[in-house]
Amino acid sequence: MERRDFLKRALNFFIASAALLSSALLLRFISPRQKTAIEQYHYLMQEDELPRRGVKKVEFTIEQYGKKRTQRIFISAAKGSVTALSPVCTHLGCTVVWDHNSSEFVCPCHAGRYNISGEVISGPPPKPLERFTLRVESGRVFIGWKA
Repeated sequence: MERRDFLKRALNFFIASAALLSSALLLRFISPRQKTAIEQYHYLMQEDELPRRGVKKVEFTIEQYGKKRTQRIFISAAKGSVTALSPVCTHLGCTVVWDHNSSEFVCPCHAGRYNISGEVISGPPPKPLERFTLRVESGRVFIGWKA
């Protein structure tokens, strides 16, 4: 084997090894980590404060990582069921508002529209508003929040 052939093969091996290693590292940092979020229940309100019809905006405080944060949700009552919905649009993360006149959630950013149950009516949102678990114990309402 000539020196020139040896150097070509060594260089090709080095380039292939570097590409393989770089690809593996890149995939490691790009792929999301699978965290198992634990659902914790936080006091929300008394049971008699739940809406019987329509939508109610509710704020509550949670403590995560030693800091208290205020969270906002919508409590939606329709067709005999009560649902807790996220106010975050599933399109680009804007905050939706409840329009009493049209009885719809509307995203002011890109005109996404959701019905009272949080399902997409029109616009660019790819999926419904996120739902949260509600639990009633001894007349007190708790919301399931994954942390």
